[in-house]
Amino acid sequence: MSTGRVVIGGSTGFMGSHLVSRLRAEGREVVTISRSGADFRWGDQVEIDRAVDGASLVIGLAGKSVNCRYTPENRAEIFRSRLDTTASLSTAIARASAPPALWVNSSTATIYRHAEDRPMTESTGELGTGFSVEVAKAWEKALFAEELPATRRVALRSAIVLGHGGVLGPLKNLVRLGLGGPQYDGRWPASAARRRAGTVHHFRARRGSQRFSWVHIDDVARIIDFIEQTPSLEGPVNVASPNPVDNVEFMATIRRVLGARIGPPLPRWMLELGAIGIRTETELVLKSRWVLPEKLTAAGFEFRHPQLEEAIRESFDRGGVSA
Repeated sequence: MSTGRVVIGGSTGFMGSHLVSRLRAEGREVVTISRSGADFRWGDQVEIDRAVDGASLVIGLAGKSVNCRYTPENRAEIFRSRLDTTASLSTAIARASAPPALWVNSSTATIYRHAEDRPMTESTGELGTGFSVEVAKAWEKALFAEELPATRRVALRSAIVLGHGGVLGPLKNLVRLGLGGPQYDGRWPASAARRRAGTVHHFRARRGSQRFSWVHIDDVARIIDFIEQTPSLEGPVNVASPNPVDNVEFMATIRRVLGARIGPPLPRWMLELGAIGIRTETELVLKSRWVLPEKLTAAGFEFRHPQLEEAIRESFDRGGVSA
C-alpha cells in the first residue's frame, strides 16, 4: 500500500467522494479541493500550491458533468471547468520544491471514435470527432502541456463508472417504470447550429448494438493504487473492464438483477424527447464505446469486478461481492 499525502481536485463528485473515503480509511492524509465542501476552493492558488508541495499523489477529477444539454453556455463551462482546474494543478506542481511523484488526471474513453467494428486500445485506438472528443483532447493536452520532469502523468480514459449512485440510479427508476429496454438508435433531424457545434449524434448502431464499456468504481480506486505502484504506466490509460457488452445485454442485465420482466425497446424519437425533458443528450447512450484496458492487462492488473452482472448486483446491493 502506498503512503504519503494525496491531493484530490474535484473531491465532492461521485468518484471523488469514493476516493476520499477509501484513502482516508487506509490511513492516508487527503487534502481536498472543490468549489465547495472541501479543504480549499478552486482559485485559491496559494493554498493549492501548499497542498501539492510535498504530496506523493495528485488526482484531478474536476469538471462539469456532461449529463446536460449541450447549449453554448454548458459547452463553455464543460471546457472551462476542466481546463482551468487542470492548469491550476499543473501550476502548483511546477512551483513545488518537492513535486509529487505521480499526477493522475481524469479523461474519458469517449475520446475514441464510435466503434462497432473493433475495440479501441491505447496503441491501436482511433480518436473520434465532435464536441465530446474535442473536450477530451483539450483535457489531455492541458495535463501534458508543461514540462514537469519529476512527476509522472497518467490520463485516465475512463469508461462509464458503475457503483452506488452514478448512472445506475436513473436507469433503476426507468426499469421500475417498465422503460428499461434497450435504447435503439435511429434518424433524427439536426439543426445547423448543432452541426457547427459538433453535438450531433449520427445514426449508426442498429437495434441496441452499440457497445457499452464500463468499470466498477472500486476498480477505479484499485487502478489508481496500481498505477502509483507501477512506474512503467504513464500517458493515457484505458480504465474499463475487459468484458464490455452491447446495449441490449447491458439493459437486460439491469432488468434481470432488479427482477423486471418488461423492457420494450426505446426508439430514438422517444429518447430524444426524453433527453430534452430531463436536459441531457442521447449521445450518452447511443454512441458505441468499445474500449479495452490494454496497458493495465499487460502490466498485470486484475479486476475485482470483471463481469457486468456481478458489478451491477454489487452496485444495487443484490448479492454482489462487497469491496
